[in-house]
Amino acid sequence: MSAGAAVLARELRLALRSGGGAGLGLAFFLITVLLVPFGVGPEPEKLATVAVGTLWIAALLACLLSLDRLFQADQEDGTLDILALSPLPLETLVALKAAAHWLTTGLPLVAAAPLLGITLNLPAPAFPWLVASLAVGTPGLSFLGAIGAALTIGIRRGGLLLSLLVLPLYIPSLIFGASAATAAAEGRDPGPAILLLAGLTLGIVALAPFVGAAAIRLNLR
Repeated sequence: MSAGAAVLARELRLALRSGGGAGLGLAFFLITVLLVPFGVGPEPEKLATVAVGTLWIAALLACLLSLDRLFQADQEDGTLDILALSPLPLETLVALKAAAHWLTTGLPLVAAAPLLGITLNLPAPAFPWLVASLAVGTPGLSFLGAIGAALTIGIRRGGLLLSLLVLPLYIPSLIFGASAATAAAEGRDPGPAILLLAGLTLGIVALAPFVGAAAIRLNLR
């Protein structure tokens, strides 16, 4: 097994074992969305108007939950120093950790979104575009989160600071992702919004490993 595959397998194993990946994020996503009808009322028309925004905001917040442990646990037990001295480039390490975060947090949210869309009376034409927008947009959330996690490595209990750093950067993905599903629900063309979201995600995925690796090097000095 290559070093990259070994690191990815380790990250997946730790995330699933600790319950901080798929379990915590998915539970938060489910609870948040299921509480909405109690707050805005059970009227189908009212729920349909807030369905897309609610699902996207809940997914965005769920992605934040386990980000603070992305590098912090490795820094506390010395594993990060060992990984930094290994032949594996830090850029690859950041990319693998972000990919593992998406596989254990973002992907389950994408899978659960259609079921929760039914509970919020999401219009039928919006279902495939909601899933597509989450599938395209959530990798960008994980990779942006990796940058924030790398910047806050040396800060004890830096979860709040991490959220303050990352949330403003999530706004473009939220806008384009929600716009795509909303356009489909209203009978408009969702193509431009989903293309903009895809371009944004590709740019984030390309740049985040280098920015995250530079932040780790600064924190390890």
